[in-house]
Amino acid sequence: MTLSLFDQFASPTLFGISLVALALTLPWVLFPKPTTRWLNNRLLTLQGWFIIRFTQQIFQPINLGGHKWATILTSLMLFLITLNMLGLIPYTFTPTTQLSINMALAVPLWLATVIVGMRNQPTHALGHLLPEGTPTPLIPILIVIETISLFIRPLALGVRLTANLTAGHLLIQLISTAAFILFPLMPTVALLTTILLFLLTLLEVAVAMIQAYVFVLLLSLYLQENV
Repeated sequence: MTLSLFDQFASPTLFGISLVALALTLPWVLFPKPTTRWLNNRLLTLQGWFIIRFTQQIFQPINLGGHKWATILTSLMLFLITLNMLGLIPYTFTPTTQLSINMALAVPLWLATVIVGMRNQPTHALGHLLPEGTPTPLIPILIVIETISLFIRPLALGVRLTANLTAGHLLIQLISTAAFILFPLMPTVALLTTILLFLLTLLEVAVAMIQAYVFVLLLSLYLQENV
């Protein structure tokens, strides 16, 4: 039973070839492409409105030097939302439930923010490792603690996204299995379980969008510290 629960997180293969690259490429095919017409259709208009609103909200507290990151962070937001939402479709694979993929997204972007801070304002970037007014005996300990917390940031980004999506998928599978088994035995209980499953699915849709937003929001906060 335990193996069957986690089989949904196994990387799909076809003739021994991993299909993870295909799963990561598919969202880019689904995005609507700009047209040469004067007026866009409703889907393009909605996408443009979302991108503008998201960019304004994320980059409003960041100075002009950090606005260069608008394209990459907005693209990452759309990419993660699409991956998370497609993973809620039955019999599909969710790449963002793999810690390796999430870490491959988190580590380079976090490292880029650190490098930007070290290059542009090294004194200010190193100043985060030692809060102002720290007593002299505590300076070595605080430097070690702040350094550890700095290097834990990308791990926290990847683990948070992986854990939330994995837990949601496991709950959906457990409750749907319970509803399927209980239907011939206790139809009333099975009906209540199905209603609970529907509500949980709505919650998972919200979690899929919120976790993508939180991932990008934390990256923007790390960027704000270093620009």
